[in-house]
Amino acid sequence: MDDVKQSCLFPATDRVALFEATASGMDPVAWAEHHTELLTRATIDFGATVLRGFDVPDDTVFARFVRVFGEEMAEYTYRSTPRSKVGDVYTSTEYPATEVIPQHNEMAYTSVWPRTLYFYSQIAARSGGETPLADSHAVYQRIPAGVRERFERHGVRYVRNYRPGLGVSWQETFTGMDKPAVEAFCAERGIVFEWLPDGALRTSETCQATTVHPVTGRVGWMNQAHLFHVSSLNEATREALMELMAEEDLPRNAYLGDGSRIDDADLAAVRAAYDAELLKFPWQPGDLMMVDNLAMSHGRSSFEGPRKVLVAMTGSLGSHPEAS
Repeated sequence: MDDVKQSCLFPATDRVALFEATASGMDPVAWAEHHTELLTRATIDFGATVLRGFDVPDDTVFARFVRVFGEEMAEYTYRSTPRSKVGDVYTSTEYPATEVIPQHNEMAYTSVWPRTLYFYSQIAARSGGETPLADSHAVYQRIPAGVRERFERHGVRYVRNYRPGLGVSWQETFTGMDKPAVEAFCAERGIVFEWLPDGALRTSETCQATTVHPVTGRVGWMNQAHLFHVSSLNEATREALMELMAEEDLPRNAYLGDGSRIDDADLAAVRAAYDAELLKFPWQPGDLMMVDNLAMSHGRSSFEGPRKVLVAMTGSLGSHPEAS
């Protein structure tokens, strides 16, 4: 550790461990191989870990770094946003630079989630472009008890319609699968599916609202109702879509698990809880970050100038019996 300085990015909340290389040209893969247990423990204790100042020239070094921790990198099957594969890893969500991606735990809209996320800042934006984090347990505690109770009692039902030009198509979502394979995947996960007359696919899945961290025992908010719900759209887009199609045909929407509508005010309270717990720091070129996906949500700020952040995910946990 003589050439690496350890500190905490957000000491007031004991969140996000920082390991800074103090010598130039340090190989993050070699260093991680000798400090795997330290990095794994820090990620659990602090929710996320950032390595800064190491020599990370490209995606191949990033992929080698991820493999140090001994788990296979997962494919983005059943994705909800557009991405591209770069070698063995992926681009972060390919939304326009002007858009903000709200806080979310990766794949919390389904019943199986990655345990650990990895980020690599290859090109840092000139302005903005942070990947803000929020403590999922602190968010849970901030949400009013009545809202929590409704979500925990019923869970969240996600309804998705996959049509080209309106969100992601079913071919993008279920990468490399034909229709029988999609049907088998849905049956295995308990996802209700329907092929519509125009060839589009509709799915409905009822999932958890919260989860308990397997190591810390802390309850965390673990759903994406506030992203999928129609209230996440700006008013003009929402009105245009509702004029164009029936509610059940929207690209995506969220309900309580019993099928009843979620009150906009409840989701406003959820978004306010995330905003109150936001932890934001500027990326530096070459930064690596490990995130405990059950402990911390993440998002993306709008930005100016070129930005390239690559991502990978490992591990599999969840409420589905096959996940653990």
